[in-house]
Amino acid sequence: MSIELMKITAGRVERFGALLLASALLCAACKEAPKAASAPQPVKVTPVVQRDVPIYREWTGTTVGYVTAQIRPKVSGYLASQEYQEGMRVKTGDLLFRIDPQQYQIALDNANGKLLQAQSQKAQAESQLAQSQSELAQAKAQVAQDEGDLARAVATEHKTALEVQRYRPLVARGSLSQQELDNATQNNLADQATVKAAQANVEKARAGVERAQAGVEKARADIAVAQAAIVQAQASVREAQLNLGWTRILSPIGGTAGIKQADIGDLVGPTTVLTTVATIDPIYVQFSPSEQEYLRWRETHQKAPSNLSEFELILADGSTYPHRGTAEILGLGVEATTGTIAIRASFPNPENLLRPGQYAKVRFPIEVRKNALLVPQRAVRDTQGLLQVGVVAADSTVSLRSVDVGERVGSLWIVERGLTPGERIIVEGLEKVKAGEKVAPIAVEAAAAAQGVPGAAGIPAPAPAPGPTRPPAK
Repeated sequence: MSIELMKITAGRVERFGALLLASALLCAACKEAPKAASAPQPVKVTPVVQRDVPIYREWTGTTVGYVTAQIRPKVSGYLASQEYQEGMRVKTGDLLFRIDPQQYQIALDNANGKLLQAQSQKAQAESQLAQSQSELAQAKAQVAQDEGDLARAVATEHKTALEVQRYRPLVARGSLSQQELDNATQNNLADQATVKAAQANVEKARAGVERAQAGVEKARADIAVAQAAIVQAQASVREAQLNLGWTRILSPIGGTAGIKQADIGDLVGPTTVLTTVATIDPIYVQFSPSEQEYLRWRETHQKAPSNLSEFELILADGSTYPHRGTAEILGLGVEATTGTIAIRASFPNPENLLRPGQYAKVRFPIEVRKNALLVPQRAVRDTQGLLQVGVVAADSTVSLRSVDVGERVGSLWIVERGLTPGERIIVEGLEKVKAGEKVAPIAVEAAAAAQGVPGAAGIPAPAPAPGPTRPPAK
């Protein structure tokens, strides 16, 4: 390469380097110029709100039917039919199921047959008693008649015996013939025979009285046996009627009937649960607060107005049940192992939305915090355990303020120390600014700051919270 060519090349390289250096300086100047002229960082701010707020506690509860009845048959048999619609309301006495009644109808027919037989035996015994009593009366009359005949025969025999005694001395003196004495003697002998016959008749009549009396006693005994058989047969009839009636399984209460747990044709008995009927309007929700929470609840319940003395219910999807409940049943004692006491709150359930066995959260205001300072949770930054908020002064200068927070009320914190009412705090954009910088504050309403919903009005109602927790680190 020639010297001139080398010189030309070197000159071109020097010019190109100078051009690159000028371009770099120009780019640096361009970058520094916007920074020096940049506008204040926009941030969203909201005022610190002061108000009276209720402090809630919540407990996990279980819905329980106001009255719950497990439907079991009282007799065994094959399930013949289902007479209700599952999940629908039934009234007291409505027919739910039928059990095949044939065997119980046969048992009732047999019991009725035995009852008729016993009643017939009693009627026969009563007829026999009447007949025996008639025979006894006739026998007694015959005894009286025969005893009268005997008395007359004895009197006649005595008369003829006296005649014989009187005729003998007369015959000996010749004053009376022997023929007359013999006739008197014959008459006396005949009268003696008549007396013996009358005595035999009396004895026979008395034997007839004894037989008739025995017949009366036997008839009375037969009546007693027949009466006992009637009583037993009547008991069997009543039992058979009950068993036959129990083949119709009725609802003992009014309420909502559950899904059947036995199919048609199944052999069921007293241990078989066919379905469940529960009264669920109103419905109970049972929960178990601790002893300390229970005492605080009782104190608040006695002092709070009616709108703060009722329970709220949070359903599994997070929605609030539209009806409020009141405590109706308090457990007898504190559970030794858990230190809790059972409470049942009654909630109206006109739409049957609540069903037994559901899990829900019960909440209740245990105290009302007066003049509490409230800030959105997302306005609080946790830096290695140090809780701070960004406070925007009147000149739009940012300062970082350490705060102490207390209870959580919905999506708000109660600030115990570090802020005053009305101060503006940053709810969005705090991570982009530093202390001492000026910002461009954009005011948002308290509800929008708390919930993150632009344009929301007012402070949100307190949401359930088990207690104070620290905000998550930014």
